[in-house]
Amino acid sequence: MLRAQICCSRNLSFLMEAHDGLSGTIAKRAGFKCLWASGLSIACSLGYRDANEASWSQLVDVVERIVVSTELPVLVDGDGGFGNFNNARLLARTLRQRGAAGVTLEDSCFPKMNSFVGERHPLADIDEFSGRLRAEDTVAEDLVLVARIEALIGGHGMDEAILRAHAYADAGADAILIYSRKSTADERLSFVSAWQNRLPVVIVPTKYYRTPVSAYRDAGVSEVIWANHSVRAAIAGMRQVCGRIFGEEGVGGIEQHITTLDEVFELLSYDELARAEARYLHRH
Repeated sequence: MLRAQICCSRNLSFLMEAHDGLSGTIAKRAGFKCLWASGLSIACSLGYRDANEASWSQLVDVVERIVVSTELPVLVDGDGGFGNFNNARLLARTLRQRGAAGVTLEDSCFPKMNSFVGERHPLADIDEFSGRLRAEDTVAEDLVLVARIEALIGGHGMDEAILRAHAYADAGADAILIYSRKSTADERLSFVSAWQNRLPVVIVPTKYYRTPVSAYRDAGVSEVIWANHSVRAAIAGMRQVCGRIFGEEGVGGIEQHITTLDEVFELLSYDELARAEARYLHRH
């Protein structure tokens, strides 16, 4: 389904961020058909920074829980592959075993730093990164392989971004994710125009959230990723509740503003367990 959505569909589609089984389940209930396993959000949920502090094995464990909990196709933020071609292919092979539908690889150097932190991050050598893509494509051909280009966000210019896009297409990428830190969509849409849809284009409008979705449809963008909004919502909600409980020394004032236990049980299908017990568990 993910391959059809990103690579074959003419309609703009959307991926929602998930960082654990619960956030994935909530996204599914909201109506999303595919999920984005965000490196930033997973790192946050584990108490790490988005700087390759969480290991690739911790990442794939979380991805497995998202896949099992939701039974939806999951595109995984694979950072730069956690090293060279060998690390990248090990990551791809393991993600495939854990049920992921695709992986995004960015042309950063290891260890990476979140793209919105700092200035002019060094880019990987084009040939070396192309080798990472080819290695992943070889060991997990059925995974959707998205090449993420950091040239614009690193200040290296449009020509560099287009050069890298062509190289990564030749290396086996199924789609190109173009990234930028500017607060308008102009730079990304200029890339889409210059690229002329040689491969589908994926965007992440975290900073240019005021741009109407119609602009992406008109430009021919294939996929939009809402990349970190669930974890940011969770942080805001938990911060507010924890602050009030500490300040008020009680929970009476916040109970009506948070999810009830019955809603928790319903979300995670406790009723299915009760029905299964009645069917399968012999009672003396």
